[in-house]
Amino acid sequence: MDAAPAGRHGGVARALHWSTALLVIAMIPAGFSLLSLPPGPIQDAGFLLHRSTGVLLFVLTAVRLGWRLAHPPPPLPASVPAGQRAIAHVVHVALYALLFAMPLVGWWATSAYGAPISVFGLFVLPPLVAQDRALAEQAFALHGALGIAMAALIAAHAGAALHHHFFKRDGVLRRML
Repeated sequence: MDAAPAGRHGGVARALHWSTALLVIAMIPAGFSLLSLPPGPIQDAGFLLHRSTGVLLFVLTAVRLGWRLAHPPPPLPASVPAGQRAIAHVVHVALYALLFAMPLVGWWATSAYGAPISVFGLFVLPPLVAQDRALAEQAFALHGALGIAMAALIAAHAGAALHHHFFKRDGVLRRML
């Protein structure tokens, strides 16, 4: 059992949250910076790590969602207005959707590009579609746009948590610390 003090997330939920957060916060700038590297072994290694981490994030997100469904989060403090509760719910749903969509779109784009997706050198994912460079460009553009949307949602999520911690002082952030 993952017991936690009343009003706090349990240890497993916190570990899943922060490991996901750290990986995503690293993945977004890394993904964009890979495009500025010259083609060659360093860029290839970067893409290998980026793709592998994307697969890891997909699995981690599935585990995290399963855990959340089996262990619902504690309710927000009663002082949080209903409108803010609704916005928090929408942001959480959108973050989960993006955490699943980003790796899938990346897999689709990489497949269309014709590159293999080796996962930490352990196995290779099968391509989702046949090689089609025009489709790859569109899919990579979508992947980048989703990355920007993810960054914006993370900023809103973190900003709200910090607002509650420093201005409202209502314990919302401490639930996940």
